[in-house]
Amino acid sequence: MTTYIIRRLFQLIPVLFGVTLLVFLLMHLTPGNPAQLIAGETASQSTIERIEVSMGLDDPLPVQYVNFVTDVAQLDFGYSYRNNTPVFDEIKPRFWVTMELAIYSTILSIFIGLIAGIVSAVRQYSVRDVTIMIIALFGMSMPNFWLGLMLMNWFSIQLGWFPPTGWGSVEQIVLPVITLGTAGAAVIARMTRSSMLDVISQDYIRTARAKGVHEQIVIYRHALKNALIPVVTVVGLQFGTLLAGTVLTETVFSINGLGRLVIDSIMARDFPVVQACILIISVIFVVVNLIVDISYTLLNKRIDMD
Repeated sequence: MTTYIIRRLFQLIPVLFGVTLLVFLLMHLTPGNPAQLIAGETASQSTIERIEVSMGLDDPLPVQYVNFVTDVAQLDFGYSYRNNTPVFDEIKPRFWVTMELAIYSTILSIFIGLIAGIVSAVRQYSVRDVTIMIIALFGMSMPNFWLGLMLMNWFSIQLGWFPPTGWGSVEQIVLPVITLGTAGAAVIARMTRSSMLDVISQDYIRTARAKGVHEQIVIYRHALKNALIPVVTVVGLQFGTLLAGTVLTETVFSINGLGRLVIDSIMARDFPVVQACILIISVIFVVVNLIVDISYTLLNKRIDMD
């Protein structure tokens, strides 16, 4: 297992190189001169040139890229064009809000999706199975922003059970987490059902049942463990999707997270903040995929020998 993990870590190097290169080129491929944005529209050419020299924009692109990677490794993302404050200081409080929202939503998705998928697979073609799959279809089809607005209307405005906006208290967390976790739960439920049905039809499951092993042991100890590999893959992908999907959810519920910061920074053409946010989300997605790959070896020891 150690060899497998080391090999996967080495495989991350070209991936991270590609991510940092694309994020670096983002600013240079975007129309507009960063020095001009900082200096203002009425600034003279000499002022713009002095800013370019101070920012290192007059260096060749390879030199700028090396400097960019060196600074990022030290968590130095530069200064915001809009507020002239360190980008890291702007991102840090919002980053944890978005991470909390994504983690809570993922936990909700896993909890609901696994239970629904197992029940649906064990009771194949029953009323429960059909009902769960219909609900899952609706869950996958509903846009996050529409569901969020509906939940806000029902539970905040009409019933007054939860506050409509904000983040921090337990009451404020409920509606955004449900909004963001619904689609993920539907996907996990469908994948769990499909994977469980495939495993349940295997010979070793029929042998265990023929030996008189209790049905719950057959389902949860033998079938579920082997059915989890594709489900874990979906969970990893869903977490990355949730990070990207927080933009709409944070906007609907007025949550000051990373998603809203990206939108505000794009509108203000604050490129260092946009770069940093995209880079952080991309690196998190890569790390989550690494964790998913490592979890395969815990579920199936044979993967370690591939």
